[in-house]
Amino acid sequence: MSIKETITGNTFDELIGGPQIALITKNVTIAKSGVKKRGTVLGKNTTSGEFNTVSPATTTDGTQIADCILARDVDATAAAVVATVYVSGVFNRNKLIVSESDTVAKHEDELRDKNIYLTKMI
Repeated sequence: MSIKETITGNTFDELIGGPQIALITKNVTIAKSGVKKRGTVLGKNTTSGEFNTVSPATTTDGTQIADCILARDVDATAAAVVATVYVSGVFNRNKLIVSESDTVAKHEDELRDKNIYLTKMI
C-alpha cells in the first residue's frame, strides 16, 4: 500500500446539480437491455421489478413513470445486472438521458414526487 498517491486530475460531468437535497442511492436490477450511461432516467417494470430507460407515455409496463437516475455506466447487454441508482438529490436536467422519443420535462413531476429535483446549470 502506498503512503503517497499522486492524483493527476478530476473531471466533473455536471450531473449533480447541487447539495441542497442529500444524494441517496440504492441498488436495483437493470433489465437486459444494452449499455446504459450514468444519468439515465429509469422506470420500474411493474411485472418483472427490473428497471429500464424511462419510456414514452404509450408504454404501459410501468417504465413510463420515472423512478430513479442511474449513478454509473452499466452493461446489461448479456444479462440483467445490479446497479446503483440515485433515489434522491438535485440533478442537472441537461445531463439526464431518456429515450429518443421522450423528454426530461415530461418526467419532472414524477421525479419530484420521488424527491429528485431538477435544475439547470449555467
